[in-house]
Amino acid sequence: MYKGGISLTDHYLLESYLIVSISDDKTEAYLQFLKQDEEFRCTQEELERFIHANEVKYGIDRFTIQQISNNPKKFYSAKTPIAFGFSPVQGIDGRIEMVMKIVEGKGHSPLESENGNVDHKEINNLNNVLKGQIIAKRIAPTPGKSGMSVTNEVIPFRTGKEANFKVGKNVVVNADKTALYAALDGMITIADKNKINVFPIYEVNGDVDYSVGNIDFVGNVIIRGNVLTGFRIRAAGDVRVIGGVEGAEIDADGSVEITSGIIGYNKGHVKAGVNIKTSFIQDGNVIAGGDVIVSQSIMHSNIRAAKNVICKDVKGLIVGGSIQAGEKVVARTVGNTMSTITTIEVGVVPELRNELTDLRNQLRFQNDNVVKTEQALNILNQLASVGQLSPDKLSMRVKLNTTLKSHAKEQYEIKERILEIEKMLEDTNKSKVEVVNTIYGGSKIVIGRYTRFVKDTAERVSFYYSEGDISMVPYI
Repeated sequence: MYKGGISLTDHYLLESYLIVSISDDKTEAYLQFLKQDEEFRCTQEELERFIHANEVKYGIDRFTIQQISNNPKKFYSAKTPIAFGFSPVQGIDGRIEMVMKIVEGKGHSPLESENGNVDHKEINNLNNVLKGQIIAKRIAPTPGKSGMSVTNEVIPFRTGKEANFKVGKNVVVNADKTALYAALDGMITIADKNKINVFPIYEVNGDVDYSVGNIDFVGNVIIRGNVLTGFRIRAAGDVRVIGGVEGAEIDADGSVEITSGIIGYNKGHVKAGVNIKTSFIQDGNVIAGGDVIVSQSIMHSNIRAAKNVICKDVKGLIVGGSIQAGEKVVARTVGNTMSTITTIEVGVVPELRNELTDLRNQLRFQNDNVVKTEQALNILNQLASVGQLSPDKLSMRVKLNTTLKSHAKEQYEIKERILEIEKMLEDTNKSKVEVVNTIYGGSKIVIGRYTRFVKDTAERVSFYYSEGDISMVPYI
């Protein structure tokens, strides 16, 4: 450094003009003039030695140092960065990421369809999960990377922390602890301290109404109230209603138990893959893959059970409607003094009997089509015999012949299926209708393919098939 022609290279002389400062994180260094002097001169090498003497040893920007040396005036009023280190890259903590979307709390928005209609019953979006389905995965932490200070010191990084699953009930973690799975079908819940659980039961402490919405659950459902008109419950397990069902839809792969009873209003249904148990059914549609067990009465309802319909407790009344059972119907009283038509059918799976009815309707329809097609063909054949068949009518004649063959094939297939079901109807060894007290006139008993109309009131009787007819014998 020179001033007034005299060489001033001592360090303390530079300190009277310049100061070096370092940022708090030690990743930048700055050079700043303490005073302005038109006579100030300093070489690049002298500046670098001065900077080194102030502990700045890494990332020095020599180009900037050269500019300061060549034209110090330009930097009098600025705090000029002269060295650069770099910050450490901190490790990112590991985390638990939910694979399945979890809806928490109530108050969900109603479902809006594509055309803009809003269904206020579709608000209950349960967190359903199937056994073996992944619920959450563990994201590993990142290690991070060291930084470097302008004083040539390594700046350490923070390693990301490991995340661990907070395992609740009915969930399992894989061997390498990277994923969490459901141990059974059920509903995912996040409990205190973020524990992940799967519960096989969904419970409603009240009515199924607009505050709850429709329910679709992969486990068992318990309703501690009523299921109101127009609402729907679907369950892969059992459904238990500690109340009544009013014009609603219940579909369960397991069994259904309704404490109070069913008032169907001739709409909705209760359907179970196994059994249905309730105190009474009025104007209802009930379908069971096993038994229908009713303690009080079945009135003006359509009942279909693959096995038995049992209604024989204290009241045990069946009046009106249609009762279909694969094996047996037991009732204390059938019909009433007003001779209300009451139909009881046993001896075939209800689905097959209904299929038989549909097939017979289809056969009648096909027979009508065959008659119409044959009539049209007869007219065209007569025209052909006198040489008056135009090209378009010839084409129609070919199409009608093809149609007639198609009808004939469909007729054959329908008849074969009808015969198959009728053979099943012949197997009525287990089929029986048992009346513990009274059956009134107006009742109709159907066993297999055979029908018996009850004209007069009878006490304590059983009906079964014997030698081509339905026999009525005393009830034992």
